[in-house]
Amino acid sequence: MVGIDFGTLSGRAVVVRASDGTHLGEAVHAYSNGVVETTLPGAVTALAPDTALQVPDDYRDVLRRAVPEALATAGVPAHSVVGIGVDFTACTVLPTTADGTPLAELPDLAARPHAYPKLWKHHAAQPQADQITTLARERGEPWLARYGGKISAEWQFAKALQVLQEDPEVYDRAERWIEAADWIVWQLCGHETRNISTAGYKGIHQDGAYPDRDFLAALHPRFADFARDKLEHPISQLGERAGGLTARAAAWTGLPEGIAVAVGNIDAHATAAAAQTVEPGRMLAVMGTSTCHLVNSESLAEVPGMCGAVRDGIIPGLWGYEAGQSGVGDIFAWFTRTGVPGDYAQEAAAQGLSAHELLAARAADQPVGGHGLVALDWHSGNRSVLVDHGLSGVIAGLTLATRPEEIYRALVEATAFGTRTIVETCERNGVPVHDITVAGGLVASPFVMGIYADVLRRPLHATDSDQGPALGAAIHAAVAAGAHPTIQKAAVAMGRVRRDAFTPDPGRADAYDALYAVYTELHDHFGRGASDALHRLRRIRNATLEGNR
Repeated sequence: MVGIDFGTLSGRAVVVRASDGTHLGEAVHAYSNGVVETTLPGAVTALAPDTALQVPDDYRDVLRRAVPEALATAGVPAHSVVGIGVDFTACTVLPTTADGTPLAELPDLAARPHAYPKLWKHHAAQPQADQITTLARERGEPWLARYGGKISAEWQFAKALQVLQEDPEVYDRAERWIEAADWIVWQLCGHETRNISTAGYKGIHQDGAYPDRDFLAALHPRFADFARDKLEHPISQLGERAGGLTARAAAWTGLPEGIAVAVGNIDAHATAAAAQTVEPGRMLAVMGTSTCHLVNSESLAEVPGMCGAVRDGIIPGLWGYEAGQSGVGDIFAWFTRTGVPGDYAQEAAAQGLSAHELLAARAADQPVGGHGLVALDWHSGNRSVLVDHGLSGVIAGLTLATRPEEIYRALVEATAFGTRTIVETCERNGVPVHDITVAGGLVASPFVMGIYADVLRRPLHATDSDQGPALGAAIHAAVAAGAHPTIQKAAVAMGRVRRDAFTPDPGRADAYDALYAVYTELHDHFGRGASDALHRLRRIRNATLEGNR
């Protein structure tokens, strides 16, 4: 089986054995254009604040380069591969023509930012998200409660409404508005599909329908037929066969024409199978540039700040709940780029360490609370439980004696406090969390994971794979190809987990309770309306940047 994980900066392909999930080979291809945040490729005009775009052909290059390389590394003949599955960051969404051609690839639209895929962390649609939320509350739309009471700037409808309001021509030219997970499957099998996961969590598709025409017309008269004209398509279940690999895609990948292509999926949701978190009450935290939290339940509950509660959204037959943090590894990376003095950089180089490793080593033995700091992990806004991308980061308690490693530790702790807030919100509102499994790149840091275990006051299991999402995509491919009858059975056979990989220290856990109380106080003060200072600062910044464009 081949699984492909399309991430924020690169795509990763793995080749695994269908019988037991044994990892046979892998390859990574970095997107040539990365994240487009300042100017379009080859252009000089600055993009609007909070823009995050990508280039569609970077995704195809993963098929052309990473898949053949992974196959060569595995040393297995191509004819032995019987299925391919993909996952994608979400909501990453793009406008296309009726045949799936991205508008960004049309010569007359190549200079128009809204013709490009909007990456999950494109937050410039916050005003449109607020508009959707306000109207849904006023009208008492029943689907709003399943999204924790707020619609995110990261999702399909907010981003599409932004296109309509800011570039109506691009909106009109978009015959389809499609998640990248479904678009890349279209590239593989030659026809359009829509998966239940992205439709439910990112597309406000509940109980078999999108928001109705009257609601959309109230947002904007020309938005009335958005769902009917640009989204509507039969919804496919996870683990289903989307189609067979086309001759063109076979030439790109080096795989046999006609093999099973699985229905697309969200990266974190695919990882649930690799992490064996397919039973109710087993939370998965996929930790990388951002963190996505997933947990299944047998019943529907209203949980504030969720990214969605979707029937069959993670595993068929269960209600899947999604929450998340928009910035985690991104926050740590920001600090190593901007907050590390020259002598620290020299020391790291002399020891052969990264800046992360040096800061972690210096901070590891510090007693909990010894730095006197508490931070808010909102450098990329808050996804859960506040659902507000107009918020920004805060560090409280700084003095002239504060050292870089102490700030770094406080930022790591802040992200752990954010996860604890999500876990406690689930439990308070009728969604039990029996245990937690972690996956993603940050699992490789004992420093980070030790803090999380202490803050959460519970042991953490860990996926025993460096490529959890790609393995999960391969597991879904195995089901689509008929190698396993269900995702649950495939997860048991192919998933890989280390139980109790990180365990809490009772003394540190007790000490973290005091810091968490301060975090919660600041969280509620800045995030729940006692002060709108962070929103005012964001408005001042955006107005200034817009005036200087």
